[in-house]
Amino acid sequence: MGLVSVFWEILKKPTIGDVVRELLIFIAPLWVAVIVGVLVGWAWKPKWATIGREMFMDCSGSKDSAPAESSESSFSGFGSLPSLNLIKFQLPSVISWISDDGAQKDSFFLSPTLHSNCSSSQNEKQKLGFLTDDDLEHLYKLVEEKDGGPAWIHMMDKSTPTMGYQAWQRDLEIGPTQYRSRTVFDDATPEMVRDFFWDDEFRSKLKWDEMLLSAETLESSPTDGTMVVQWVRKFPFFCSDREYLIGRRIWSCGRTYYCVTKGVPYPSIPRKTKPRRVDLYYSSWCIRAAESRKGDGQLTACEVLLFHHENMGIPWEIAKLGVKLGMWGTVRKIDPGLRAYQTERASGAPLSHSASMAQINTKVTQDYLTSLESNSNDSSELETHNSSEKPGKNNIPKLVVVGGAIAVACILDRGLLTKAVIFGVARRFAKIGRRL
Repeated sequence: MGLVSVFWEILKKPTIGDVVRELLIFIAPLWVAVIVGVLVGWAWKPKWATIGREMFMDCSGSKDSAPAESSESSFSGFGSLPSLNLIKFQLPSVISWISDDGAQKDSFFLSPTLHSNCSSSQNEKQKLGFLTDDDLEHLYKLVEEKDGGPAWIHMMDKSTPTMGYQAWQRDLEIGPTQYRSRTVFDDATPEMVRDFFWDDEFRSKLKWDEMLLSAETLESSPTDGTMVVQWVRKFPFFCSDREYLIGRRIWSCGRTYYCVTKGVPYPSIPRKTKPRRVDLYYSSWCIRAAESRKGDGQLTACEVLLFHHENMGIPWEIAKLGVKLGMWGTVRKIDPGLRAYQTERASGAPLSHSASMAQINTKVTQDYLTSLESNSNDSSELETHNSSEKPGKNNIPKLVVVGGAIAVACILDRGLLTKAVIFGVARRFAKIGRRL
């Protein structure tokens, strides 16, 4: 209680400047000790520290590969969230060693969305059996909120004249933060939005997804529309670029489309030092017609439910901060991109290869989808909480995160950090003090 009372006295200072100064005096020694300890620990890295990592070998025998796994929601475009600039905030270059050298230090969450068993034969890969009905079942349960996961915590509600957007997040005991979003596009059909998100050629040409540097189709199946694509995405200056090997496939039930994209093992593409490969990646949509936001009762809008998560090789608490700071600025660029796509399609422009593949779907019935629900007795309810209330455990102790945020913001800030970080930390301290 003595520590709480000290913090409370600091927060009662008359000005923000006094609060910041007192917090720095109190926390700076701890933060310096943490940095020194990490640097010393990193410099002194015995051989046994890498034994565990060498045990994780992919099907091609690469020692640097982490288990390729994926899981429920989603994860960080969102597209790759067709968009989410998950970490489009900028931090001083002094922490660059955190992002690229300390990557993938945590365990991955296993789920049916990616088979991590390396016994799959090359013949199976050639048949593009990367995505199965298990992936459809997993996505369907996410959509119906019956996947058995923890409750979603509301974090954002934004809109433009032609688009509405809501976002939620949740933390599991193991794995990165997962994200769920609901976007409603006015005057758009599910088929147009489906093709838009799949169209890598248009995404690269128009640059509405600023993070995408290159996209290449490695394989595609004319039978069920399954594709394997290679993406290279641009990350902030303190990180190297990231490479994604993504399998994707679409199931349709009437005019509702279940679009699954996830990281897949692909031994024929060797792992490189740069761009760094992201193994744990999941980003999937349910696209369907919705009532217009005009309130006229007409199904002239399109609803997109997105589930996304990924392990970008960045400490999860830092990545989480990046999402909060950069999410809306990136998501709102999707709508202009969609309108440009509608215009191009209306002009009679030929379909790209990836857009053509989006029109090859595996058809299922509603009865079949309903039968999937019986496979799980668990349900997760959508709840609205204050985003500061976080279930699950932190990957970085709260005191270190808060102290680090203040230290970096106040000592190293050269215009790259927003003042909102400082005020947000101060408010969070006040709430912690009240709860204790």
